Amino acid sequence: MSTIDWIVLFFTLLLIVVYGIYKSRGIKNIDGYIVGDRELPWYNVGFSVMATQASAITFLSAPGLAYSSGMSFAQFYFGLPLAMIVLCITFVPIFHRLRVYTAYEFLERRFDVNTRVLTALLFLVQRGVSTGITIFAPSIILSSILHLDVTYTTLIIGTMVIFYTVWGGTKAVSYSQLLQMAIIFVALLAAGVMVVHYLPADIGFKEALHIAGKSGKTNAIDWSFDLDNQYTVWTGLIGGFFLQLSYFGTDQSQVGRYLTGSSIRDSRLGLLMNGLLKVPMQFCILLIGILVFAYYQFHTPPLFFNNVEIAKIENSRYNDEYTSIMQRHEAIGQEKKEWVETLVSAIKADDSKMIDASRKALQEKSGQDQLLRKEVEALLQKNNPDVELNDNNYIFLSFVTSTFPTGLIGLLIAIIFLASMGATASAINSLSSTTVVDIYKRFINKKGSDRGYLNASRFFTMVWGIITLAVALYASQLGNLLEAVNILGSLFYGTILGIFLVAFYVKRIGGKAVFWAAILSEAIVFGIWNADIMAYLWLNLVGCVCVIAFGLILQQIFKSKVPSV
Repeated sequence: MSTIDWIVLFFTLLLIVVYGIYKSRGIKNIDGYIVGDRELPWYNVGFSVMATQASAITFLSAPGLAYSSGMSFAQFYFGLPLAMIVLCITFVPIFHRLRVYTAYEFLERRFDVNTRVLTALLFLVQRGVSTGITIFAPSIILSSILHLDVTYTTLIIGTMVIFYTVWGGTKAVSYSQLLQMAIIFVALLAAGVMVVHYLPADIGFKEALHIAGKSGKTNAIDWSFDLDNQYTVWTGLIGGFFLQLSYFGTDQSQVGRYLTGSSIRDSRLGLLMNGLLKVPMQFCILLIGILVFAYYQFHTPPLFFNNVEIAKIENSRYNDEYTSIMQRHEAIGQEKKEWVETLVSAIKADDSKMIDASRKALQEKSGQDQLLRKEVEALLQKNNPDVELNDNNYIFLSFVTSTFPTGLIGLLIAIIFLASMGATASAINSLSSTTVVDIYKRFINKKGSDRGYLNASRFFTMVWGIITLAVALYASQLGNLLEAVNILGSLFYGTILGIFLVAFYVKRIGGKAVFWAAILSEAIVFGIWNADIMAYLWLNLVGCVCVIAFGLILQQIFKSKVPSV
């Protein structure tokens, strides 16, 4: 990066931090620290909800996923608008009426303290691990730019985010996220325009989509009902619906965002805003990955996108072998470019025979490139047995840093930092809130002062920051980070959602029954996942249904009394 890029990055981050600290001044108790004094308007709630979900993983992994696998991941979000409607009708008014700090307080009133603690612990485990992954994602950026080992950059990013979160609390997080999302939308628009700009003069947006389409990258809709297929319309509408309903309805990192709303109306409007904007936003992010794929049909792409590992191989005794492989790769890239130009001409002439011939030739050349990549991977493993060979998370970053003009690189890097700061700050804040409200205040210090609880909140924010940082140091082993986070959520969210649905709608099930039903359901979910029986999104439905079914059966066995709320 140039000096100008560093200046843009520094002042963008400084603006966010200063603005958040300024808006959070005067916090005196946990009401201000955890729920922002419940005074934020609907648009602030909406952008805060979006920013919490749109972590750096979204902007790093999603374009790389589209580049390598196509647009099918967009179906993951099809159930989101439906989930927002259900939340607005049911969850929001109940949480506001009870004036809870966390979602899990409600469970003790409905069931018992055991169910509250179990659900809180499930959340803490799941969110603690996933937050570590969101810290790791932007550390990839510094690793590639500064050519430092990712361990050091993870420590740098994690320390910065922890400091920011400990100081500000929910109010700082929410206000800074409002500004973050405005910058992110502008930067994404600029990124999309620049990718198209870098295509050859006779290739526009339409032609780029045609090229990607003929390569099988633009198939965003799959109507097949296949339990082994990760992304179809049905996994998105059904499995995705249950995942999003659980995430936004029971995960404190999101519940805490709309509990800051000044009224039920503001919280509802914020969630509906998220439901309307999230799907097109994610579609556009994936579309950028497709455009990057089209760009690399006219320019030879790297065989391996992790520049740090490539630098290691270039400085090793395997450099001559690597150079020989890259020379063959360059030759194939030139042949691919000629066939792509033929494909474009055939598309414009509507010559179906030439289109098929060009597509087959490109597939053949891509197959040859894949064989060369295998050779590179073998060299990387010889040089470093612990190397991570999944480089999806580096694809978009590599493209940006090698092609974008001075200044815009700094802005694009800044949005990934901003996304990480927003999502990570919300998550660590929610981990601290749950620990303080559901464990510390409930069992350890029931009669503490407002100042004491505020200090405890900041202390546990620091503790959870350190824990998530430790997880981040392991995150490089998890492959595509976006999928890793969603798989992790699917292991827990179905069970948690089942507990809340029983709490809201199945009044005859008591605490003892739902407690053991949740434990049995979680065991089944982990068993199915370990046996790889179905795509991970279906685990959300399985966990939810099992809790309800087991709860009904166990209630008949235990005959426990059901308290009224």
